[in-house]
Amino acid sequence: MDWDKLRIFHAVADAGSLTHAGDKLNLSQSAVSRQVRGLEEQLHTNLFHRHARGLILTEQGELLFDATRAMSKRLDAAAARIRDSEEEVFGELRVTTTTGFGTLWLAPRMSKLYEQYPDLKVDLMLEERVLDLPMREADVAIRLKEPSQADLVRKRLMTVRMCLYASPTYLAANGTPEQLEDFSNHRLICQKAESNQVGAGLHLIQRLMMHDIKSLLTVNNYFGVLQAVVNNLGIGVLPDYLTQDFPDLVRILPDVRSTEVPVFLAYPEELRQSKRVAAFKGFVQEEIISYRKLLKES
Repeated sequence: MDWDKLRIFHAVADAGSLTHAGDKLNLSQSAVSRQVRGLEEQLHTNLFHRHARGLILTEQGELLFDATRAMSKRLDAAAARIRDSEEEVFGELRVTTTTGFGTLWLAPRMSKLYEQYPDLKVDLMLEERVLDLPMREADVAIRLKEPSQADLVRKRLMTVRMCLYASPTYLAANGTPEQLEDFSNHRLICQKAESNQVGAGLHLIQRLMMHDIKSLLTVNNYFGVLQAVVNNLGIGVLPDYLTQDFPDLVRILPDVRSTEVPVFLAYPEELRQSKRVAAFKGFVQEEIISYRKLLKES
C-alpha cells in the first residue's frame, strides 16, 4: 500500500476537507483528491461520503483511519526516540496523572525539573481517565493504582492514604470532633461516592456516610476539596501527601483513614531508553525521597 497516499488520506480524514488537508500538506486540492481516489481504486472501496458540507468517512474509511492514526502515533514515538540526545534532555514530554495528584503534589515541584532541564517541554495532562500509554496518548503516567497493561515499565513510588483534615479557623469556630458520631455537628467535604476516584477513598466516604451527616459539600476532585477546607467550610477527605505543603491543616480522628493506595510511575517499554523519560523519572524519585525524609522529621 502506498505510504504517501495513506499519509494524504489520514490528513483528509483528520481535517474532514480536501481543501484544509491540502493547506496542511502544501498540496493543491486537485492533487489531494487524485491521491485519495487512487487509494480508493487500489482498495476497491469508497473511503468517504462526499457532500456539499465536506467529507464523512465510510465504514471502510473509519477502519483505515483507525489504522493510520495508530501508525501515526507509533511514528511519533519512534521520532521522539530518535530525537533523544546522547547527552542532552530536550523536546516534548507528555505526562498524565490525576487532577488531585497533578495539581497538589506534582505541579508545585516542577520548577526543580526545569532548573535541571530548561529545554524540556512538558505537557501535563490532568484527568481521571486512564490514558493509553502503548497507543501514545501520553509518554509517562503517574497512577494511583498498579497499571494493568503488561507492556509497560512500572516503578512503585510511594503509598498514600485518604484522611480527614480541617483548618484551625474552622475548628476554633466549630469544635474538634472526637468520634465519628460527632460529625452530625460538622460539614463533610468530599467527592461524590459515585464519582471517578481512588477506591480506597470511596470506601472511606461510604463509611463516613453511614453516620448522621447533615451538612455536605461534594467536589469532583481533591483540589476543590482542599480549597473548601482551607477556606474554613468544613472537614475534608484528602490525601495525606498534602501535609508537607499545607502544614497548617489539622488532622482529624487519626484512626479514621483509608487503606493504603499505591502510586506508580509507568511508561511504554519502547521509551525505556528515552532520555526525557529518564530525566522525569529521576526527578520524581528524588522528590519522593525528599518527601519521605520530611515526613519522618515531622
